[in-house]
Amino acid sequence: MGVTPAIQHCAVMEREVCALLHHARPAIYVDCTLGGGEHTRALLQASPPTSLVIGIDRDPACIAAAQQWGSPWGARFVPVHGDFRDLATLLARLSYAQVDAILFDLGVSSYQLDTPARGFSFRLDGPLDMRMDTTQTYTAEALVNQAPVEHLQRIFHTLGEERWARRIARAIVRERQRTPITHTGALAELVARTIPRAAWPPHIHPATRIFLALRMAVNEELPALAAVLPQAVAVLRPGGRLGVMAFHSGEDQQVKTFLRQEARGCVCPPQIPQCICGQQPRLRVVTRKPLTPSPDEMQDNPRSRSARLRVAEKLSV
Repeated sequence: MGVTPAIQHCAVMEREVCALLHHARPAIYVDCTLGGGEHTRALLQASPPTSLVIGIDRDPACIAAAQQWGSPWGARFVPVHGDFRDLATLLARLSYAQVDAILFDLGVSSYQLDTPARGFSFRLDGPLDMRMDTTQTYTAEALVNQAPVEHLQRIFHTLGEERWARRIARAIVRERQRTPITHTGALAELVARTIPRAAWPPHIHPATRIFLALRMAVNEELPALAAVLPQAVAVLRPGGRLGVMAFHSGEDQQVKTFLRQEARGCVCPPQIPQCICGQQPRLRVVTRKPLTPSPDEMQDNPRSRSARLRVAEKLSV
């Protein structure tokens, strides 16, 4: 039997997360994006010895590693393989109806980026995979080689905010008619050739936005986030806190809009003089503006530079 590899990932804004989600009393925490477990370990270390952290991840490699590094914590740590969009169901299986804090650290982990076989990186040649859950069948290779040009263009434009989306989508379709695109290196080179050299972004690889868009599409990241946020509020106890760290502008905007709606209460049209919807605020937004990494953290961990952390607290309705 092989040895499960250690999962290395540099947690972003670890101190801020602990400060905003920590409860002085025994509490149940849920880390919905376990990854390498840095946030989970920080919460375990900061909380009373009877507190519990449930770590959810859809990457089987992360769960296998967590079963090893988490063993010293005993019953205080429960790793769960699953998709966080099924949060309520996963917690019900563990017989937990309510919890005290929930964290989402969205995006891809350093381990996934730095493992060529996972196919997330344009810098490391590997199979064009990009699945966070390796038990699912749909891969980036299938998307790149089967999707209509209009679908590829829409993904690149909406998820990647790529100026050259149409041109790149057409180049991919022409190339795959000649030979299937199966590796990250081939796709990255194709994108670089397609974008005019003078239009290359100054500080990132020209394929960055395309790889981001493909990854988010393969893993259905925006739909999963939309599905889980209402569940997260529902399972929080009054006084419990929800923290979401986003690295993509679309994700951050989705979180911002959701938190504002949940904190607003009445959704009646302005022309109605008296509330008839009866909707009450369910959240209090703790971070009026999103927290961002310090300059020192961004220097130490450049991948943290786009992080935005938003936190809200469940109200007693």
